[in-house]
Amino acid sequence: MQIHVRYWSWFKDIAGRAAEDFQVAEKARLDELLNLVRQRHPRLAEARHSTLVAVGTEYQPPDYILTEGDEVSLFPPVQGG
Repeated sequence: MQIHVRYWSWFKDIAGRAAEDFQVAEKARLDELLNLVRQRHPRLAEARHSTLVAVGTEYQPPDYILTEGDEVSLFPPVQGG
């Protein structure tokens, strides 16, 4: 099934694009998709423990089951002061 992934902030620079599509198996978990993303863009793995991940408009855990047409957004860690 096809999943649309959107990159935000400096993740867009690392990926070289704002969004792209990935093919995953039926009933794939979110962490399986994230592994594919990190294989394609290894520098994103550096932020693996602090990346915020949303499916649609809700943050989801790694074991979330994806469905056809889901849009996954990856947000980098935020710093402020």
